[in-house]
Amino acid sequence: MKTCGLDVHKDTIFCAIYNGKTYSEVKEFSTLTPEIRKLGDYLKSEGVKRVAMESTATYWIPVWDVLYEQDFELMLVNPYLIKQMPGRKSDVKDAQWIACLLHKGLLRGSFVPPPLIRELRSYSRTYSKLKQRQTRNLNTMDRILIGCGIRISSCVSKMNSKSAQNVISALIAGERDCERLAQLVYANKTNKSSGKLQQALTGTIKPHHIMALKMEKQAYDLHAQQLSECLLEMERICKEHFAKELDLLQTIPGISLVSAMTILAETGGDMSVFENSGQLTGWAGLRPRNDESAGKYKSRAITKGNKYLRAILVQVAWAASRAKKSFFKEKFSRLAMRKSSKKAAIAIARKLLVVVWNVLHKQIPYNPLVAHIYDPEKLTNRLKYHQREVEKIQKNLS
Repeated sequence: MKTCGLDVHKDTIFCAIYNGKTYSEVKEFSTLTPEIRKLGDYLKSEGVKRVAMESTATYWIPVWDVLYEQDFELMLVNPYLIKQMPGRKSDVKDAQWIACLLHKGLLRGSFVPPPLIRELRSYSRTYSKLKQRQTRNLNTMDRILIGCGIRISSCVSKMNSKSAQNVISALIAGERDCERLAQLVYANKTNKSSGKLQQALTGTIKPHHIMALKMEKQAYDLHAQQLSECLLEMERICKEHFAKELDLLQTIPGISLVSAMTILAETGGDMSVFENSGQLTGWAGLRPRNDESAGKYKSRAITKGNKYLRAILVQVAWAASRAKKSFFKEKFSRLAMRKSSKKAAIAIARKLLVVVWNVLHKQIPYNPLVAHIYDPEKLTNRLKYHQREVEKIQKNLS
């Protein structure tokens, strides 16, 4: 059976066909949509059914979409796994090498979600980026106010609180009286009675400060509107197509509606794609790497993986580690005694992802009573370990 390897760039696609013995002439196509359709027609005329390509930035997406419509068996491959030897690399050789590896069955395809999940993923990643931009807007507004001598951030818990935003709007509107500004701050009796709030709202404001503050406030409000629109689209898709999975995920401690939708967008909700929970944690980059030589571990740092899924799971881990009467809170406390809190949060994130896999794979809600019962052998080993530690301490004391 003939196989095809595509080396995809921003403006060009190099196409090589391999029949098990020889390569065809490597042809070059443009990345314009009509040219990609011509590529598909050419592959059909040559009797090619299986096609592999590198996941290069976002350049592979339009190629994948057009060839997917033409019923080819497609495989997306991590470039790290098919690197050529140094000094023997060119676009033509890359395409031939991909075709050869595909023919011999030496390629491992990446997970490419169906179109509906890709739509949901687009909204969730846009939501994440908009939240980051909002945070930058808030930090910039705080920096502008500090330059004016106004220290509202010292008297409120968050810059995105209603009190802080009311004060910023009033300053833009021209209000300068510190007592009137203090009335816009809610539930701050201690600072009000001591006079600290009025002093924090007294400053020297110049026209260029107001202009910069106004621009940042407009950007913040625009991002807030865009966030709500993204959230509505995410809820629509999840409630129409993944209502059961959405409810199941929210039974896990620390997972809210937004984090549940983000997890669905990144994993696809279908756990049959991943053979076991270990494969899922490795795909997310939450598993220690295998880097051993001569019996020594060079590194046990986590691997690279889906950064969006890892980020939301770490946020969920911090929330779960603070949930009352939760296994994750107890586990986090024990881990944080012997390693940094950040490393402990990563460990909790991995455990949460294991729970996510089991909940979605078995289609049952999270049950805290049976979810974390220790294996008898593991429990015995743990008791032996603590017994050895006690014996060491007693020996040192004596």
